[in-house]
Amino acid sequence: MNEVQKQYSDPDEIGLRELISVTWAGKWIVLVVTIIASLIASVYVFSLPNIYKSDVLLAAAEDSSLNIPGQLGGLAALAGVNLGEKGGDKTTLALQILKSRDFIGKFIEQNNLYIEIMAAEGWDRVTNSLVIDSEIYDSASNEWVREVKAPFKPKPSTMETFDEFKKLFSVNQDKTSGMITVSIEHYSPYLAKEWVDRLVKAINEDMRQRDLAEAERSIAYLNSKIDQTNIADVRSMLFSLIEEQTKTVMLANVREEYVLKTIDPAVVSEKKAKPNRILIIILTTILSSMIAVFGVIILHFNRRHTESLNINGH
Repeated sequence: MNEVQKQYSDPDEIGLRELISVTWAGKWIVLVVTIIASLIASVYVFSLPNIYKSDVLLAAAEDSSLNIPGQLGGLAALAGVNLGEKGGDKTTLALQILKSRDFIGKFIEQNNLYIEIMAAEGWDRVTNSLVIDSEIYDSASNEWVREVKAPFKPKPSTMETFDEFKKLFSVNQDKTSGMITVSIEHYSPYLAKEWVDRLVKAINEDMRQRDLAEAERSIAYLNSKIDQTNIADVRSMLFSLIEEQTKTVMLANVREEYVLKTIDPAVVSEKKAKPNRILIIILTTILSSMIAVFGVIILHFNRRHTESLNINGH
């Protein structure tokens, strides 16, 4: 009895040798748990569809800001005329617009991307077609059939679609080189590449139209001021300002890649970006084995503690 009491005299004391011994004794439990978890993980990851990534490398277009003499710049400021932003500022503005809810929302609406974003669940390489979730969208009747609670409707709103699109879309700028990478991830590598190309074209066009509209308003305003003054020097300065705005219009109409120019164009990816199935299985195997070992140790010491209490009770 003394030997037994000595063995269980300190049930909370844990030694490394005992841990190894307990783990070895429960090796079959650990092995079975690890194998089952690995099999479940394998079935799961191989049921996941491939996701492909397409990206384009961009740089700021050459600085088209005009060298405005100080006198003209001061006059333009007094007249309330914007003579254009510096190239870096214009690029920063373009990137913020590119990520904005308004711009992406319009992009989704104009290209009617609701089904591709909200209802797709895979891609068929043989037919080069999307696999559509029939519980969300009925392709036969061309109707949205998903069940949602108010205020949502069967057909996703632009805001709801924008939230999903953000998960597929990324814009990153290298702080050292200033290079910009625009990326899209999707089940279809063809759609990913197409959307990247459209986004770059759309943001360049958006910035072009903004500058054109502003320059044309400035020209109209300056012309009206010319008609209101007979002072030769002022009229000469106003004509110079009109000339600068005319250059802005000319550059906007001539340059196709107005703000962002393509350095490395997007391509149709041949390799999936994710999921990394092997990595998931390895991590699952490691984690499940650790949990199993931990469980075996906990059960052992719980059992030992219970036996100790029973002995002391008697």
